[in-house]
Amino acid sequence: MDLDEVFQAYVNDLYRYLFSLSKNHHTAEDLVQETFYRAYLQLSENDIQTIKPWLFKVAYHAFIDFTRKHSRLVITDEVHHQISIKTPESYLLEKEGFTALMNDIHTLKETEMHALVLCDLHQLSLKEAADILQLNINTLKSHLSRGRKKVVERVKERMRHDG
Repeated sequence: MDLDEVFQAYVNDLYRYLFSLSKNHHTAEDLVQETFYRAYLQLSENDIQTIKPWLFKVAYHAFIDFTRKHSRLVITDEVHHQISIKTPESYLLEKEGFTALMNDIHTLKETEMHALVLCDLHQLSLKEAADILQLNINTLKSHLSRGRKKVVERVKERMRHDG
């Protein structure tokens, strides 16, 4: 698989992942480019067997480097647009629900947030997520469990206030 094929296969997944972390369209696009630039430099040196988890790891490190460089991210209300045949009302409700959920996820401790995003939103295996985050698999499981419980509690709390 050459880099062009890898790009075509995973560009949308990486964009969604980086958007879910940064909550900013332009930042996510820039980080996708940075990820593929880094991948280009490293792929020539290494033969990567499982490309998707490796790309997510490269993207994760690009995001961490970005957040260190820009100590505070500007949070926007942009949400990845999906093409669908839905009413404007249902789309708006879905968008608001997704935005609220992402806001809940962003209130978690950083490791809990990353574990939840990788495992639940991007369906990476526990082992793949643990490798990306450089954690022991049991440590990842505990972060994931705590993060899920906190998000469920926040959603329940929000529903009590909205309903």
